[in-house]
Amino acid sequence: MIVVMDKGATEEQIEEVIGKLIGLEFNVHRSTGAVHTVLGAVGPAELVDPEEFKVMDGVMECRRIMTPYQLASRSFRPAGTVVRLESERAGTVEIGGNAAIVMAGPGGIEGEEQILKSAEIVARGGARFFRAGGLRPHLAPQQIQPLDAATLKLLRKAADLYGLLLAVEVSETAQIGLAEEYADMLLAGSQNMQNYALLAALGRSGRPVMLKRGMAATVDEWLVSADCVLSGGNGNVMLCERGIRSFESATKNTLDVTAIALVRKLSHLPVLADPSHATGRRDLVAPMARAAVAAGADGLLIDVHPDPDHALGEGAQSLKPAQYAELMLQLKTIAAAVGRSL
Repeated sequence: MIVVMDKGATEEQIEEVIGKLIGLEFNVHRSTGAVHTVLGAVGPAELVDPEEFKVMDGVMECRRIMTPYQLASRSFRPAGTVVRLESERAGTVEIGGNAAIVMAGPGGIEGEEQILKSAEIVARGGARFFRAGGLRPHLAPQQIQPLDAATLKLLRKAADLYGLLLAVEVSETAQIGLAEEYADMLLAGSQNMQNYALLAALGRSGRPVMLKRGMAATVDEWLVSADCVLSGGNGNVMLCERGIRSFESATKNTLDVTAIALVRKLSHLPVLADPSHATGRRDLVAPMARAAVAAGADGLLIDVHPDPDHALGEGAQSLKPAQYAELMLQLKTIAAAVGRSL
């Protein structure tokens, strides 16, 4: 249920509404905008008459939300969410604002030289975030490398050296504390979209969170998972369309460009796209990246490797440095055509 307070509502009136909602066993999430305060209430909305709140002092509007997700709904924050990150070396980056941002890096970690070279390529092309590696659903257990401090230190060193923010994927709740020491943003991969224990822990994190869509998840299921993070109190949540599994076998997955435009209608959360994991082919990454920005994506995740033909993993979907540089120039033109910058 959503309660929109009047422009001139006092703090006492707002607290009175919150108190009544809590008394009716709602969990209340407050959002203060430039004009109105909006209260998102998660609980037994079907048992409560919105008219009870409409007559309270300071209330402008009260309505039920009929979707299975409430906090991620566009109704909760009609103006949209902008996730803002600040760093002494990287400056200020906003996701969900006027600029589309790029996060880039190799699909796997092969050593310090490769990581530093990758970060240099990423920064030179104009990306704002460095990301590398992460748990992959197709890997055998013996191939999965646990997150460790040495790797995180290396990634942090590379990001700082080239003025980049760092995004790190976590797959277990126990990894969050360690990742927070080094990373500016935490990623929940597609295989963890419905790992509710992890989502709840990310909701308590002090770092912005990016939630990738599960490869067989509907948009509604994806947004319900986002609600799980938001309900923990972390409002800095972003979504990432990374391709879904379909009957098509010519590509690794099918990038659902429609979902990008749809989510922008349904949700206030920023939405990005990952054309590398969606297609699995470097010759298809550029056209899908261009399509995603044209469809309204707030950013992209792109695999880039100094020498992808000799990469230890996921080289087929990684752009060569020259391809990456050319794509970034193309994206600036497309972003400008849809009223954005890059």
